[in-house]
This record gives sequence, structure tokens and C-alpha cells, in this order.
Amino acid sequence: MIRGIDNVTIFSEDAKKLAFFYKDKVGLKLTLEAQMGEKGEELYGFEFKKSSDLYIVDHSKVKDKNKFPERIIVDFEVGNIDNEIKRLEKAGVKKIQRKYHIEGYGYIATFEDIDGNYFQLVQVKPN
Repeated sequence: MIRGIDNVTIFSEDAKKLAFFYKDKVGLKLTLEAQMGEKGEELYGFEFKKSSDLYIVDHSKVKDKNKFPERIIVDFEVGNIDNEIKRLEKAGVKKIQRKYHIEGYGYIATFEDIDGNYFQLVQVKPN
């Protein structure tokens, strides 16, 4: 029986550069830097107390920008989406879709990381 999602891993041609984008531009707290595998690929972790973790890892078969960024999108829940959108815009993060509303759920805005992957800020309505 599957109990949930343990983590999300994004593979990259340059894990360090991508991880520091998420740390410095998006504002995630980097909690792990390690090497793994026989070739010493770099691994970076953003571990959260109340949700699944995010890892960014070097992968020899990943090259160039993501050609299908809409296929899988990581959502980051925020408390105040308007403040976070302004912060990312000020940091120069590319916005793909301005904030929009989903009835009964909340608000979403879509951005792109430096590898061409999309990620979203999500502010859900309080219960």
C-alpha cells in the first residue's frame, strides 16, 4: 500500500547551480549537500517538516533545458502569494503565468527555473 509521496527529485546537468537558484532566488532553505553514487554526483536537499522533501541531483543523461516543462510541476505552498510573487519578480525569476484563482482551492502563479522546469506558488484558502 502506498502511503504518500516521500520526496520529489529534480535531476539536472548542473545540480549545484540549480539548487542554488532554489536557495537564493526562490528562498528555499538548503538542508543537505552530499555526494552519491560511484561517480560522486552532487545531491542537494530541501527538507520540510510538514510536507514531502525536494532533492536536486546531478544526472549524466540530463542535458540542456527541459523541453516539456508543463509535464510535471512542483507546487510550493505560501502564506501570502502576492508578497511571494513580488519577491520572485524582484529576484528576476521568469514568470510563466500570472496569479489566477481556482474556485474552492485558492490561487496559483507559475514560474520557470534556470533548467526550464516550471514550478508554482500556491496559496490555498484557509479551511
